Amino acid sequence: MIDEQNNSEDENVLISLHKAPKRLSFATIKEPIELPNLLDVQTDSFDWLIGNERWKKKVEEDKKNGTSYVPRVSGLEEVFEDISPIENYAKTMRLEFHSPHLDEPKHTWEECKEQGYTYSAPLFVQADFIKNDTEEMKSQTVFMGDFPLQTPRGTFIIAGAERVVVSQLVRSPGVYFDRGSIPDSEKDKEIFSGRIIPSRGAWLEFEINKAGKLDIRVDRRKKVPVIVFLQAMGMSVEEIEEEFKDCETVRKLIKEQAIAGSKEEARDGALKKIAQLVRPNDTPSAENGKILLDSFYFNHRRYDLARVGRYKINQKLGLSIDPEMRWLTKEDIIASLRYISALAAGQKTIDGMKDGVSVEIPVEVDDIDNFANRHIRQVGELIQNQIRSGLNRMEKVIRERMATQDAASITPTSLLNVRPISTTIKEFFGTSQLSQFMDQNNPLAGITNKRRLSALGPGGLTRDRAGMEVRDVHSSHYGRMCPIESPEGPNIGLIGSLATFAKIDTYGFIEAPYRRVVNRKVTDDITYMTADQEEHHVIAQASQKLDKENRIETPTALARDGKEEAVDVPSDEVDYMDVSPREMVSIGSSLIPFLEHDEGHRALMGANMQRQAVPLIKPDAPLVGTGSEWRTAYDSGDCVIAKEGGTVSYVSADTIKVVQDDSSEEVYTLEKFQRSNQTTCYNQKPIVSVGDRVEKGSVIADGPAIEQGELALGKNLIIAFMPWNGYNYEDATIISQRLVKDDSLSSIHIEGYEIDARDTKLGPEEITRDLPNCSDEMLANLDENGIVRVGAKVKAGDILVGKVTPKGETELNPEERLLRAIFGEKSREVRDVSLRLPHGESGTVISIKEITRENASEDGEEIPSGINRIIKVYVAQHRKISVGDKLSGRHGNKCTVARILPEEDMPFLADGTPVDIMLNPLSVPSRMNLGQILELHLGWIAKTGWNTDLDPGNYKWKLEIPEKARKAEPGTLVASPVFDGVKDDVLDGLLKTSLPGPDGEKLVDSSGKAILYDGRTGEPFPKPISVGIMYMLKLHHLVDDKIHTRATGPYSMITQQPLGGKAQFGGQRFGEMEVWALEAYGAAYTLHELMTVKSDDMDGRVKAYGAIVKGENLM
Repeated sequence: MIDEQNNSEDENVLISLHKAPKRLSFATIKEPIELPNLLDVQTDSFDWLIGNERWKKKVEEDKKNGTSYVPRVSGLEEVFEDISPIENYAKTMRLEFHSPHLDEPKHTWEECKEQGYTYSAPLFVQADFIKNDTEEMKSQTVFMGDFPLQTPRGTFIIAGAERVVVSQLVRSPGVYFDRGSIPDSEKDKEIFSGRIIPSRGAWLEFEINKAGKLDIRVDRRKKVPVIVFLQAMGMSVEEIEEEFKDCETVRKLIKEQAIAGSKEEARDGALKKIAQLVRPNDTPSAENGKILLDSFYFNHRRYDLARVGRYKINQKLGLSIDPEMRWLTKEDIIASLRYISALAAGQKTIDGMKDGVSVEIPVEVDDIDNFANRHIRQVGELIQNQIRSGLNRMEKVIRERMATQDAASITPTSLLNVRPISTTIKEFFGTSQLSQFMDQNNPLAGITNKRRLSALGPGGLTRDRAGMEVRDVHSSHYGRMCPIESPEGPNIGLIGSLATFAKIDTYGFIEAPYRRVVNRKVTDDITYMTADQEEHHVIAQASQKLDKENRIETPTALARDGKEEAVDVPSDEVDYMDVSPREMVSIGSSLIPFLEHDEGHRALMGANMQRQAVPLIKPDAPLVGTGSEWRTAYDSGDCVIAKEGGTVSYVSADTIKVVQDDSSEEVYTLEKFQRSNQTTCYNQKPIVSVGDRVEKGSVIADGPAIEQGELALGKNLIIAFMPWNGYNYEDATIISQRLVKDDSLSSIHIEGYEIDARDTKLGPEEITRDLPNCSDEMLANLDENGIVRVGAKVKAGDILVGKVTPKGETELNPEERLLRAIFGEKSREVRDVSLRLPHGESGTVISIKEITRENASEDGEEIPSGINRIIKVYVAQHRKISVGDKLSGRHGNKCTVARILPEEDMPFLADGTPVDIMLNPLSVPSRMNLGQILELHLGWIAKTGWNTDLDPGNYKWKLEIPEKARKAEPGTLVASPVFDGVKDDVLDGLLKTSLPGPDGEKLVDSSGKAILYDGRTGEPFPKPISVGIMYMLKLHHLVDDKIHTRATGPYSMITQQPLGGKAQFGGQRFGEMEVWALEAYGAAYTLHELMTVKSDDMDGRVKAYGAIVKGENLM
């Protein structure tokens, strides 16, 4: 779909543009368009599915412009139209559905998240029951179940947890032709095949060899002679000869394959033969053959090409069949046979039609990995498929009920059972590979999760079967899918990320934007093109040099010409140009400054590790950014945005009030210290003050890992590249005690613990403070109801919620009976099953949520049967950086903290400033991620400020930076956009012109190096050392979550050996090779103890335990 961009850009883009933080950019290329909303890939599709107001507005605009980019029928209407009408077997009555609509949801999405409910709205549809003979109609509005709704941030809330439906990248329905060979044949080795692949239904395949033998394969089973198949479709021999008069391959098969007789006799014979070939075990008959073919290809309920399949077939074969004709026609099969015959004959083109005009259609085999042949199933289509599946199940139930119920008393409600629909939707959101627990580690992780493209899942590939070709980077990915951001493991290449400017058209193909070039002049007209449309144009790169009038100034330009790799072409031939140098990468990759200087694998690691960065208590926006930071934070949905312009009248930690321009007051409630899906702290904080003027669309409160509306995943730190007594060998690193003391790399982590009180066979469980065998000290933090108080400091083993469960009655011995008779008291027979803080955890209780059956029913919700109360306790941990934690830069330069040195022992600069981190210089050359060194230098320049007038010569490098970037104050935030950043000679010049410190001295010389002094001796190090500012992230791999020890713990019931893993409180495996090591040292007693008492010797471990308790020798 070619899509002309109109000049009125998206309103919220314009709004956010003038509120973007001021970051000094070194970009030399001006982008003609702003980034599209990064969440449109999720929200647009769901809008179409439910047919809401936003979608209706787009349809109206589409009609006004005379285009057809937006489907005219909503997803829900489409699926109910497809199923309608449902007739009984005797065709005497039918049930029709129309006008599906959603009511208002019971709760807001914020309430659902807090209370653990599903954010959904009731779905209703108009159902008409009609008797075919009298046309008598009974009409009812029927409830079809609760339908999950999307939140404004493009997520779904299922049982209180935020989930994301990932877009699926699959082979598009259509017709495909391929060239192959038969392994074990001497002659006719080459074979051509074609396949018509529907969205739903059986495949139809064609095969032809060099000898001209042409067959059709039905539903991937038996081969059927091609003439027999055409006769079965009702064509006579004369019609076949007429249709294929130019196609010798088909005509010469008529004599040997055609079934003799009249047209009807031939058709019946052909149908009988097809039945015999495809179903050899059934009795062959013409009727069976007709049923077979109809059920495979001509039953609209079972076979569906989808709009995209019809579009692709028309385009490939040069047909002009109505786009709404979503099933196979005779023309499709005839055109496919002509095409495959021409392919085998070596023809280059065939005649066809396009938009009602005769054109030459190129004849070529298809590249299945080209994005012209792969389309996106977005969230709307995926949910629609689930509803369709549920409706098909429901259809069977309706037919059965029509057969068994009295026709006079039937109503639509009596026929319907909506459980299949709600079950399939629930299954999809709960268990589908494409419905994922949202990655909420930080705003970038969330936005990447929503823009992810997965080739896995139902109807897609599996990681075992996917070969190298499908995983590889393809030229058609350019501007559509990022070549960098992909997992490192077995899913590499199967999961990708949508490129920054890419959009998805109505057929699900990814479009990239290009600027139109007319007579060498680059215009601001933007055209969106799919991969196959792009092949017909010559496209120059965004970094092409232009003169002042926007004309290509060189006689030749580096461009992509059709399927060619980049080649030099005359500038007059260029008809399009990229809109931006960052067009080819994803939003995650576009956040890496100097990406062009990093090796591919390291860039991949850098893009992936940014998503693992933990939100810090005191985050910094990066001194060296790329210009994508504010847009990522803005579109993530984690900031609070002003709905209208006005003046701030009240600000507190959790509320902002704005008196709007129409004098009404808008209250914004901030989310405070919520637990994210990844146990990080989700917290919003205001960035406005009372009396401030705010514009519509401006950021008024930051979310986690956001500072002043910009993404702030880490901290700007002073880095020195130097070894230090071997403590930063390999990927170890040494950090300063200052980072611990100042909470520079500290984060808050919130863990949730849940317990419920159920009804048991022996009576109900009870939440209480009255626990058997518990000292007052253990109960000190519990309130009178047995629930820990908010604010209590808790450690491993502490009781969070006291709970007792009834124990079965036991036989009393004579003494107990006597005591019972004397005192007449029945001691409580209960067992302590309290919720305790697990091993290795500690923290502060920050909130408690309680759900009772009564509360839930008041909210119109249900809690599972047998449960009376659910109590959730949230415990927050304040984690400072410690030895063993993982740090990383943005260039794949990851490291582990090996030592924390006192500030006074760290190397320091000439003015006494100690460095924060010492990184190993050997970690750079072999890994070829030089971007980190350039970032180090530019970070220092940004910290000190610069003035190019300090270097009076009229040097060429000064012309390479924008006018506004000629000078800057200390601490200026700078942007070096990917592929359009600071050049090497510019960096060199800026280092020479950086501003001196307050004492007039420069701490870092013009080569980017400084004399450092040893903090322990005060002596200078012998050689200058690279020092600068680098942006460092603290990753989610924290030592507190990984370190684990076991003394006595659980054993496996089967082997009686200790369990493994931290979650099971397991031990360390002492394997075969470890045994050899102890044998080598002759440590017989240690080995004996490990293999028996500490493993599966049950008697031995009981004795050993007794010996420890009594203080005796173990052996």
